[in-house]
Amino acid sequence: MPQFDFSTVFIPQLFWLAVLFAVLYFLVVKPTLPKIAGIVDEREAKVSGDVVAAESAKSEADAIGEANASGLSDVQAQARDTLAAAKAKAAKSVEKKLASANAKIEESSAAAQAELAKAQAKAAAKIEAMAAEAAADIVAKLTGKAPAAAVVAKATKSALLNG
Repeated sequence: MPQFDFSTVFIPQLFWLAVLFAVLYFLVVKPTLPKIAGIVDEREAKVSGDVVAAESAKSEADAIGEANASGLSDVQAQARDTLAAAKAKAAKSVEKKLASANAKIEESSAAAQAELAKAQAKAAAKIEAMAAEAAADIVAKLTGKAPAAAVVAKATKSALLNG
């Protein structure tokens, strides 16, 4: 085989290798290399621009987050103050209603005490009259004479007071 005979084939093969390499280099690689380099540079610029935009967006988002956090704490403090004011207002209202109810209760209690005192006085007068009548009947049965009403009333009153 002639291609394996390196003594006669080696030099012409090297020549054609060099010619083909030169043709391929100058026709294919030389014109496309700047285009590829331009695409790589463009892509690198786009990626670095995207990284810068992402960092900017992140710092902006962080600033907005901090503003929201401080705004949220302000709103929470305001809500706490509003709640405390509403509680105080409700407590005052309850105190007023409670004082009004207590006044009504005391008034009705005083009226009930007055009625009770009247009823006790009336009952005491009835008991006194009944006791005087009973005493007069007892004295009349024992002595055969009815005692004077003034004497019986005085004796009965004295006996009721002394127990």
